[in-house]
Formats: sequence, C-alpha cells, structure tokens
Amino acid sequence: MTLSQTLTPSIQKAIQDLFDVTVEKIEFQATRKEFEGDITMVIFPLLKIIKSNPVELGNKIGNYLVENVAEVSKFNVVSGFLNIVISDAHYLNFFNSIKDNAKYGFVTPSPEDKAVMVEYSSPNTNKPLHLGHVRNNLLGYSVAEIIKASGKKVYKTQIINDRGIHICKSMLAWQKFGKDQTPESTGLKGDKLVGNFYVAFDKAYKDEINQLMAEGKTEDEAKKQAPIILEAQDMLRKWEAGDEEVVALWKTMNQWVYDGFATTYKNLGVDFDSYYYESNTYLLGKDVVQIGLEKGIFEKDPDGSVWIDLTAEGLDRKIVLRSDGTAVYMTQDIGTAIQRVKDMPDVGGMVYTVGNEQDYHFKVLFLILKKLGFDWADNLYHLSYGMVDLPSGKMKSREGTVVDADDLMQDMQDTAQQISEELGKLDGYSEEEKARLYKIIGMGALKYYILKVDPKKRILFNPEESVDFAGNTGPFIQYTYARIQSIIRKADFDFSNDAKVDSLHEKEKELIKQLELFPEVIQNAAQNHSPALIANYTYDLVKEYNSFYQAVPILGEAELEIKKFRVQLSKRVADTIADAFSLLGINVPERM
Repeated sequence: MTLSQTLTPSIQKAIQDLFDVTVEKIEFQATRKEFEGDITMVIFPLLKIIKSNPVELGNKIGNYLVENVAEVSKFNVVSGFLNIVISDAHYLNFFNSIKDNAKYGFVTPSPEDKAVMVEYSSPNTNKPLHLGHVRNNLLGYSVAEIIKASGKKVYKTQIINDRGIHICKSMLAWQKFGKDQTPESTGLKGDKLVGNFYVAFDKAYKDEINQLMAEGKTEDEAKKQAPIILEAQDMLRKWEAGDEEVVALWKTMNQWVYDGFATTYKNLGVDFDSYYYESNTYLLGKDVVQIGLEKGIFEKDPDGSVWIDLTAEGLDRKIVLRSDGTAVYMTQDIGTAIQRVKDMPDVGGMVYTVGNEQDYHFKVLFLILKKLGFDWADNLYHLSYGMVDLPSGKMKSREGTVVDADDLMQDMQDTAQQISEELGKLDGYSEEEKARLYKIIGMGALKYYILKVDPKKRILFNPEESVDFAGNTGPFIQYTYARIQSIIRKADFDFSNDAKVDSLHEKEKELIKQLELFPEVIQNAAQNHSPALIANYTYDLVKEYNSFYQAVPILGEAELEIKKFRVQLSKRVADTIADAFSLLGINVPERM
C-alpha cells in the first residue's frame, strides 16, 4: 500500500470530524526538496467546500493527524500545501515487512481473471531479424512480463508472415543462383542464407529493369515486365494452388528461417507460448464478413467487394473483401483475433506490438471487432512504437543494408569487452567468466537503452553510449547491483533477523521511500504498457542507493544493529534491482 493510500482514509476522517464534510478524493504530490516532509497534501481543492483560508485549514488537519495517526510525526504548512512528515517507525515496520519478501511488488494472478495475449516479433520469413525487430521483441516481451507481474495471466504469441511474394522472391533466387546451398553447406544461419537470396533477387530484378529501360520501356513497364518478377508471381500462384514442388521448397526454406529465428530469440532472451502462421490464417475472417453483412455492419458494392463505412467515427470506408472474393490483411486480422480467443477461451484482451506506421490499421481493426459485438474487443491495445535509427542512417532490407540483430548483439558484447578492458575492471576473471560477463553487460546495455525510452518515441541508438558505466545506462545499474553483492559477501555476521534500530538516517529513509513505490510503478507500467517506467524507476533507485552509499558507512559502521540494518537495506535494494530488471529481460552480474 502506498503512502497516499495509507493516509487517505485518515485525512478523510479528519475532515469529517473537524468540519462534518465528506470528501471523496484527497490530492497528493511529492514534497518539494526545499521543505521538510515525506508527502504533501494539496489543500486548495477543499476551499470550495470548507470556508477557511488554506494555512488555517492545513494547520487544523495537520494537528489532527499528529494527534490521531501513528504514522504522522509532524507537519508544516506552506501556502495551500500540507507537508506531512512520516514517523521512522512507519518506515521501519514497512521495511521489515518486505525485506525478505521474494518478488516484492509482484501480484499473483487470480484464476478467475481473464488473460491477456501479447503479440510481438511477427517477422517475415525472407530475411533475418533486424534492429527494428529488436525493439519490437524487447518491448513485447517486457510488456508481457510487466502485465504478468501486475497480476494478470499472460500468453506471448506471434504471427509469422510466411507466405506471399516476398518469400517467393527468396525461393526463386535460391533456385536460380543457390547451387543447392544449405545452412549446413555454407555455415550460415538459415535466416541469413534466405535473406541473402532476397537481396540477390532484388539485384537481378534491378538489372532486368535497367535492361528493359535501355530497350525503350518506361520504368513502370519495366518493373511489371521484368522476367524474374513474372516468375516470382507465377511461383506464388503455384504455391496457392498447392503445387507439390513449390510447397516442398517453401517448407524447406521456411524451416531454415525458423531455426535461425530460434537462435536469435534465445540470444535475445525472449520466448513465446504459441505461434500463428499466415499460411494458416490468411483465409480466416471470410466467414465473419458474411456474418457482418447479415447484421448490416458491412456493405457490398456493385462490383461484389465488401466494405465497412467508418466515416461517422472519423475514419473512412475500409475494404474487407475484394470483388473476386479474396481477403485483405484486415480480414485476416479479424479472423486471427477471433481464432485466438477460440484457442484460448480465457483471453479477455490483446496487446499488438507493431510499429506506429500501422496506427490507422489498428484503429480500424479494433472498431470493426467492437461493431461485431465481441466483448473482449474493448480490451485491445496497439503497443505502437517509433523507429530505431543509427548514426549511420536508415536501413533498407532489399538492399542488404539492414542492421542484423545477431550482428548487433555481438557488437554490443564486443563493445562491452572493449570498455571493460579499458577500465581494468576484470582482474582475476577466467576467460569463461569474462565472456559471460561481456554478454550480460552488452545485452543489458542494449535492452536498457531501448526500453528506457517511451515506446512512442523514435530512438537514435548509439552502441558506445549505451555501454557507458556512468549515467542512465544498464551497465551503471548492473555495476551498483554487483557492488551490493560484494558488500553482502564481505558481511561476516548474521543479518537475517530484524535489526534493532529505532531511528533512521535521512538517506536510509529516502531509500525506503523509493522501495515503497515499486508496486505502484509496476501497476502504472502495466496500465501504460511502458517498460520505460520500470527502467527509470530502477535508475532513480540506484541513484538513491549510491547517495546513501556515499553518505553513511555500511560495513564500517561501529554499531552492529545499524550495520546489520544497512546490509539488509542494501540487499533489499539489490533484490529490487534484479526484480525490476527481470521485467525488462535484463540479467544482473554477481561480480563486475
């Protein structure tokens, strides 16, 4: 329970007893640094219902609280603000209640609550995962973990775009230029091998376009008439018709990609509970269109195409079925959402982790599902995020200039190694220990740098800046965790029982206040689908701990009970860092 939640009923009772007035809501804010106090009540809203001046009103409520509420030790009034000082006993009781509480702040899901399905990754099978996928995966995984910690059952899923002209391009290029290459024969991850042929197709396609244009064709004509694009379109028709040879090649090359993706996901530290494949879902939704027509939700045009008119809602008309009866992406997404609830009947909401270029698509999708009458449609959320840029500029997958996810992760580990060696922090480590630590630091730097930013904002990702051991970075927080572990290892006394201390140093109190916020931060992060709230809370906690570390002796403290308490407090901070970082998918090192 937060301090505001603890104080609210006491203040409501004070107002009732003093003024015979019932107040529904009490407004709080953080106490400004220049004033004494742990929390501030805003007096001004009460002046509308109680005839008084703000200072007099604040003093009356403050005196009542000091006399009647054990947690309140004193107060001061500044203009229309009542600054409340909370007793050390309150903080000590709170700390003792959580110091050994594993996963403090995490809520166990209730069996009767509806589950949330979180979709992320959802790649195409014609190329490896890239930097944009990294942000997508890290966001989706972290949001799933945060929602789970807030007290919901969560299913992690993705839909893999494994059909269409893009995969046929890679398949055709392999047939033409591949010389029977396989991941085994080349030593390449399967997704990289297939991605190479996607690039090879684009090169051959451009060459043919240039040749046709040299022969007098317009650019548009050349793009449509190039033999290699006509062959790819023919291959797609054969796949849709179930041609055995094409389907067999499609299965083989897709499996290469799936195996490659699995390695990347493992290294990235993300996982999934279920997979959906577009080759299985692209026909879903067509039956729903018929139901929508019968209900008058959809309308059929003279050419036979089916639309929904959303102009009254400030959107436009959207096609859901072409005149030839084929589905569009919207149809498929409608059908897939419905199928997921059929597969997992306890799902009561979904989160779609998809870039902000699809904002409009999801507005339309969610509105259609509401109009179709699905109760869970009120609990759909588009986790929209901005692009990730590098100092070197934009990425283009067709031209092979994409920042590969595997290469990025390796670069992060190499950068962590370089900076660690320059700082001379790893004396006495074995080579195996060093390699493990470089991975923990490098991946922590990557994940934290991306997740500390609000999802909606565009990111300029600077690898070297992210591995800085000072400032708002993953390695800085990891280093503080490792420092605390060193303190705990050096503590040559039993600190398992409650320490017998009666008062708190100001820095101890501030640290406990920060710990007290963690459950509320988890809930806010879940409601806002924002790992940034967890990341920046952890940074604030670490800054507060380092201020405490610099201000008071810990193992050097003469009095045993105080020393015991400070080690306990340090351990609780470390546990909270580890728990918070687990929600971001980041590991913490025991030594550093």
